[in-house]
Amino acid sequence: MMQVFHTKSKIIITCHKWLSSALTKEVKELGFEIDRTFQTGVEITGNVIDCIQLNLHLRCASQVMYSLKSFICNDPDELYNNLVTLEWEKLIQADGYFSVTSNVFHTTIQTNLFANLRVKDAIVDRMRETTNSRPSSGSELTGAVVYLFWKHEEAEIFLDTSGETLAKHGYRKLPGKAPMLEALAAATILSTKWNKTSPFINPMCGSGTLAIEAALIATNRVPGLLRTNYAFMHIKGYQQEYYLDYRKKLEAQIHIPAGLKIIASDLSDKAISIAKMNAAIAGVEDLIDFEVCDFASTNIPSQEGAIIMFNPEYGERLGDEIELNATYARIGDFLKNQCKGYTGYVFTGNLDLAKKIRLKPSRRIEFYNATIDCRLLEYELYSGTRRSDKIEVDQS
Repeated sequence: MMQVFHTKSKIIITCHKWLSSALTKEVKELGFEIDRTFQTGVEITGNVIDCIQLNLHLRCASQVMYSLKSFICNDPDELYNNLVTLEWEKLIQADGYFSVTSNVFHTTIQTNLFANLRVKDAIVDRMRETTNSRPSSGSELTGAVVYLFWKHEEAEIFLDTSGETLAKHGYRKLPGKAPMLEALAAATILSTKWNKTSPFINPMCGSGTLAIEAALIATNRVPGLLRTNYAFMHIKGYQQEYYLDYRKKLEAQIHIPAGLKIIASDLSDKAISIAKMNAAIAGVEDLIDFEVCDFASTNIPSQEGAIIMFNPEYGERLGDEIELNATYARIGDFLKNQCKGYTGYVFTGNLDLAKKIRLKPSRRIEFYNATIDCRLLEYELYSGTRRSDKIEVDQS
């Protein structure tokens, strides 16, 4: 078995549907070459040291998977026979703890739990044979994690170096109503034209996720600094000194741009107090001006390159659509009249409601929120008075 911390192999970085373009940008900025991009992730080549860096940095990812072996597999026995030969004793502590996760699409497997059990059996039997001991296992992702992908006759076994998903950034102890996943919030911000120094305004902020992610991005605070346990820490050969040194480097890179202005407003006192609490856990409470007010009363500083971003309810899970018609119409009026010179963004899963904004989007960026097909709509809110500068009204 390879010494995984220094031996290169295929690495699959997964993400939620339609986040892969934002993820690709992040991975490239870290200096990695992309071998392949797909709807729910990217593939690169690297070792587990690279996986440590990826786990700490990435805002839009879910898991970082390091490939151990790919093989042809036609039934559960073949799965077991392929895995029992791997040198698990060089990867997992004999007295350690591991869990198995999987995605399986094969006629011989009715439930993923059965495939997981065969993987676990192969690991435990191999460990017993080579060490006269066996690690314990369970469903909690707190130790080493082994991941199986098996589709038709092609199977691949990975070390999941993340464990718990990276898509949650660890600061949201109180989520509030219908919260936006942190990875999705980060991906939407990274898809905007925001330059990370101009004002970022987030009316109807709810539990504060967009404003907090904006503050984390602007100050170069990586989400990995909010977390203390990863699956890579439980792989044999892990050197804690490297991880701690790398964390220190990341802490040293935090920088607060001069004059950074992030404003988050909400009509609800409770929402703002939850948002403040979440921001405090994330370490960015002092960087966000919180306001309790109707969105139309939000403070709008005039500054070049500023953006305003709405994530209003869209009638799928919350609120009444008739009432929301009026809300979306008011958002359109507010953008047109109060936010001249800004770039405006509305994230919504209801394109019929979006028409009530009555502004023509310059871009429509596709996203998913859970199972809901969503769009991030971009509006150029020109400040000039020349005919070519007038805000276009969407007649559709």
